[in-house]
Amino acid sequence: MAPGPDQIRARLVFYMSVSIRKIGESDITAVLELMREFAAFENLTDQLTITEELLREAMFDDMGFVEGFVAEDVKAIVGFALFYPCFSSFRGQRGLYLEDIYIKPEYRGHGVGKTMLREIARIAASRGFERIDFQVLDWNTNAVAFYEGLSAVSDNDTRHFKFTDDAFKDLAS
Repeated sequence: MAPGPDQIRARLVFYMSVSIRKIGESDITAVLELMREFAAFENLTDQLTITEELLREAMFDDMGFVEGFVAEDVKAIVGFALFYPCFSSFRGQRGLYLEDIYIKPEYRGHGVGKTMLREIARIAASRGFERIDFQVLDWNTNAVAFYEGLSAVSDNDTRHFKFTDDAFKDLAS
């Protein structure tokens, strides 16, 4: 059943009340709260050890390299994206790595995530970059469908590995 004029108008008003802007230092507390929601959604709360201080350093200290956006309605911050530069050696392409993007569930489906991704793509293009890289948990079919709907390409030939905690310390020693 097609939505009626009142539903369409409500969606338009809802969408128009959300703005996208760069993350400022005063947003760190709100972003961290959204990160907690995101970690709970992904069943990864046991891995969320970041603090406000660590996020602030990564974004705003002299050696900070992480950038980000928040989605904000008139009441609160309702989404965030964090990204940083990356490089594809085989293709020789510079890009941005999208570490996280999270929109509160009640704000999904209104173009907020797409608008945020467009802003990230514009930043990448303005720097002469050619790509945005990211990972999606395979069970998150809604996210996979969202990205595929925007023509993102999945690479099923590789697996994500990392050196962290004791493995990193051992390797670095």
